[in-house]
Amino acid sequence: MIKVPISVDCQEKMTHSNCSITMAQSPGAVEEILDRENKRMADTLASKVTRLKSLALDIDRDAEDQNRYLDGMDSDFTSMTGLLTGSVKRFSTMARSGRDNRKLLCGMAVGLIVAFFILSYLLSRART
Repeated sequence: MIKVPISVDCQEKMTHSNCSITMAQSPGAVEEILDRENKRMADTLASKVTRLKSLALDIDRDAEDQNRYLDGMDSDFTSMTGLLTGSVKRFSTMARSGRDNRKLLCGMAVGLIVAFFILSYLLSRART
């Protein structure tokens, strides 16, 4: 009868129910026990790898979605920049073109300010 020492894990826990390697009868039994333990650990590793792979694919999909969203925002901002640039050019041309247009411009500015305050008042009343 060949005695095999108890593994470090078993010595720490001191219970044979939690030990994967206990006192064995022969070297063949030790190999079988080690083989089972190896297969169990390989299955555990395979499940962890599968989880990591699915997590990596989820991150990749999320990054692609965010890139598409940011590309859409870029094109929106580009079109808004063109629109605002054209408006500023027309406004500057109108402001530089004589006294009658300045009166019209001041009246329009005052009207926009009054409209802004009226809308903000109405919205604040609607919330309460």
